[in-house]
Amino acid sequence: MSVSTFALLSSSLFAQAAFAEEAYEASINDDARTIIVTGESDGYLASNSVTATKTDTPLIDIPQTINVVTREQLDDQAHHSLADILRYVPGTTVGQGEGNRDQITLRGQNTTADFFLDGVRDDVQYYRGLYNIERVEILKGPYALIFGRGGGGGIINRVQKSPLSEDFIYAGQASINSLGAYDVSADINAPLGDAAAVRINAVYENLDSHRDFVGGERYAWNPYVAFNLNDAWKLGLSYEYVNDDRTTDRGVPSIATGAGQPNRPIAGYRDQFFGVPGVNRTRLEAQIAKLRLDGQLASNLSFSGTMLYGDYDKIYVNVYANGAATAQNGNVALAAYSDPTKRENFIAQANLVWDVETGPLAHKILVGAEYGDQKSANRRFNGALSNAVLNLANPVFPTVSFNTPSRDTVSDVEFFSAYFQDQISIGDHIDVVAGLRYDSFDIEGIDLFPAVDRPFAREDEKVSPRLGLIFKPQENISLYGSYSQSFLPRSGDQFLALTVTQQNLAPEKFTNYEIGAKWDVRPNLNLTFAAFQLERSNATTPDPLNPLASINIGMTRTQGIELAATGRISSSWQVHGGYSYQDAKLAGNDSVRLGQVPKHQASLWNRYDFNDRFAGGLGIIHQSSQFAAIRTAANTTKLPAFTRVDAALYYDLNDAMQLQLNVENLLDTNYYSDAHNNNNISTGAPINGRFTIRAKF
Repeated sequence: MSVSTFALLSSSLFAQAAFAEEAYEASINDDARTIIVTGESDGYLASNSVTATKTDTPLIDIPQTINVVTREQLDDQAHHSLADILRYVPGTTVGQGEGNRDQITLRGQNTTADFFLDGVRDDVQYYRGLYNIERVEILKGPYALIFGRGGGGGIINRVQKSPLSEDFIYAGQASINSLGAYDVSADINAPLGDAAAVRINAVYENLDSHRDFVGGERYAWNPYVAFNLNDAWKLGLSYEYVNDDRTTDRGVPSIATGAGQPNRPIAGYRDQFFGVPGVNRTRLEAQIAKLRLDGQLASNLSFSGTMLYGDYDKIYVNVYANGAATAQNGNVALAAYSDPTKRENFIAQANLVWDVETGPLAHKILVGAEYGDQKSANRRFNGALSNAVLNLANPVFPTVSFNTPSRDTVSDVEFFSAYFQDQISIGDHIDVVAGLRYDSFDIEGIDLFPAVDRPFAREDEKVSPRLGLIFKPQENISLYGSYSQSFLPRSGDQFLALTVTQQNLAPEKFTNYEIGAKWDVRPNLNLTFAAFQLERSNATTPDPLNPLASINIGMTRTQGIELAATGRISSSWQVHGGYSYQDAKLAGNDSVRLGQVPKHQASLWNRYDFNDRFAGGLGIIHQSSQFAAIRTAANTTKLPAFTRVDAALYYDLNDAMQLQLNVENLLDTNYYSDAHNNNNISTGAPINGRFTIRAKF
């Protein structure tokens, strides 16, 4: 499907929405049942966020782009990973993450760390689960005022399921797909008297895939207890354990297409494994404890505080393609390394929200502070291969040993932030959001490799502003303009980029300019538009000739537009769709294009209820071609455009039990879903089905 055809269909859909005559009475979730408030939603449509401004604010009053994927949509599409979700969010590109972590590109900014859990930093490299998640929020553009360093292109926030004070819930599901993967999960909620409740979520997943020798397993559990201490104060205590053991799969290499032309992914090897079975493995054990306290100090003054402690022990071992294939049935160079990491995070934040009026102005004032201490230890060992070349005509897996150290670093990051934000209402039609954040980021570490210890250290102090102006010609329409900044210290998002030679370099800086409009066509249907320009100065990017190193490239600029539609076209028809155009390049040099930023992305998911028991779903994703890495004078690989169609059927056996069938890649399209660099490219799965049985009592 061409982008123009998709745009035409979308325009038709929007027109039907605008003039739909069928009235529908929204059934908003009742926050009164939730001890710890997480936000309201109706089907696929979220109406507010307690994350984007750290105040409970309607999305229409937030002057920046926010996409929300609700629990109902997660279930309908049978999403099992953040990658599944983000493929249906235009303006967000999924990266391969070297087969061991979530990695994304938001508005041209690649990150492994801009992930949050209930607004608290969750920046370790791993695959995040969805079994205990109520909604996923994708916030676009720099958000340093609220979230601190990083987040140059935006952030991903997972909102945890929280205990309900009135309802006994016994829910569970089991699913299996045609590629061999399966999972079982449970969600149990029980009130503990009149003033407390406990919710326990647990999951086991088998991770078999279409790729030869690629699979694994993950299991996790999350008890969460919450208390109404009195009429004004609420306390929540959560503990999560995650154990993830899976194959590290870095996909297929590229192959040359001709002089002066970019390489392309090699065809005909969709299922071929370029690692070594039994050697390529990533293992994670994580324990995450969270305490949250919310309360009213006065009728117009509220407090919220969160403390999070996380202990993460991870290793990934991989053999991977380290160059392009010499021919269709030729040779591919291989390389290998082992990378163990330990991280210990302690993060605490506290916020005061004060509602006050000064003459004709109404203010919602946020004052907050955050403290964090993150201790890391990372080592890397290069692998010695018995044969460093894989012959595609007669592939034989080599043996490998990891005896050559190449990195040994320990670091301690201590940060402190203080921030102020004022949401000002000037009459019925004008709102202003303005604020400043002060960040102190202090890193100390020792490079233990080679033999002589080399200490490094740097302290950065930055002030990040945010300013937004909202004009509401009527209550259900907002027109806005915004300006925001963020920064990233030279140590990088995983504290591994700072060296003795780089410790005097200034942080990278992100500046976002955005205008947009939000329209609640009806209480249960929302349309949004945004145009933006995001500049990154002092920018670095992975070296296309050496992906383990970074190169300085100056200032980059991403310009684009985004459109989205979410909600109910009618009482029977729900949609979640959007389109994005992005032009990401080196400022002043159009020939240098940023990697993993397709110019065009479009998606549309539909659910239609034929009657009270039977429903169907249909979805489409389109992504134009993209470069696997930054395109410079060096050889670069270009991933071709693709369009994927998905479908689903739902049948309610009774009020308590539902059957569901999801089909991914209905037309069996051959495509390349994502990449890490020029020669580590993921192949898309062929047509496959997932059958789910879901029960709730």
